[in-house]
Amino acid sequence: MRAKPCNQPVHATPDVRASSLSRGHLLMLLATVLVATSFPVGAAITNELDSLVLTFLRFTFAAVLFAPIVIWRHGLNWPGVRDLVRYGTLSACLVGFFWGMFVALRYTSALNTATIFTLTPVITAAVSAVLFREKLNTAAQIALPIGLVGAIWVVFRGNIGALMSLEFGFGDGIFLAGTIALGFYSPLVKYFHRGEPIARMTFWTLATGALWLLLLSAPRLSDIDWGALPASVYGGIAYLATFTTLVTFFVIQWCSTIIGPVKVMSYTYLNPALVLIMGIVLGHDAPPLTIYPGLAFTGVATLVLQRFGPTVVPAPESTCETEV
Repeated sequence: MRAKPCNQPVHATPDVRASSLSRGHLLMLLATVLVATSFPVGAAITNELDSLVLTFLRFTFAAVLFAPIVIWRHGLNWPGVRDLVRYGTLSACLVGFFWGMFVALRYTSALNTATIFTLTPVITAAVSAVLFREKLNTAAQIALPIGLVGAIWVVFRGNIGALMSLEFGFGDGIFLAGTIALGFYSPLVKYFHRGEPIARMTFWTLATGALWLLLLSAPRLSDIDWGALPASVYGGIAYLATFTTLVTFFVIQWCSTIIGPVKVMSYTYLNPALVLIMGIVLGHDAPPLTIYPGLAFTGVATLVLQRFGPTVVPAPESTCETEV
């Protein structure tokens, strides 16, 4: 059976909206955990393959894997120029972030980039305020800075001296631009959504992103000895494409229309804690006690934003006939 597209809205009852919100938060927790796993997996294979090529393969494989599902459920008609502009703009935000990260790391440290990355929820809140005229309530105005402080605290492991000695250079400026692009992503998902199935929107975002990345990585593809790559690299690419690209993109796009961009991106604050927990599970040393206040700040900020932050009314769902 295949769902036929339709445009008949069904106004959700309070119980249905509450159920959608609950699913949104549970899925965002899952997506946040998956994103955190991408760091150790990516670190394990990044030395074997050019980072830009790796990202191109992530987008391409994810789009190829998702295409049969989208065709079966919704069909895959050519979206048209206007829709391609929407999807291409969304994917440009993601590609801009990844490309900015790879270029920036040639000129700056991972510590600097991790610090700048903590600005993402604040940028998202600012963009949402402009696009949707969302006014942050008092709780959100307090929680966002607390989460920012907590994330920076974790990055610098509570070392105030290291934070004060941080210098802002050329690479940091590039990564800041990439982080701003990522901050636009979740609000634009909500802004550009026209009622089409989120699965279709996700596929075309992945497909147009793969095209952007192909243009950027094409000169490097011929230099790679594909047969010499170890099996672990292909396994890592498959994992990143399936779980930390396809699944997380779909979840973030759906949740952005359900719980709102600010709440979606506030889950970013949980990444430092999750990465540290995974490190312990993998046998790394436990973090020093000095970083635990930062973890507490990020946890509290996330909980406050989820409970008291800006809310959105879930978009009306559509009922569609099915055909065999």
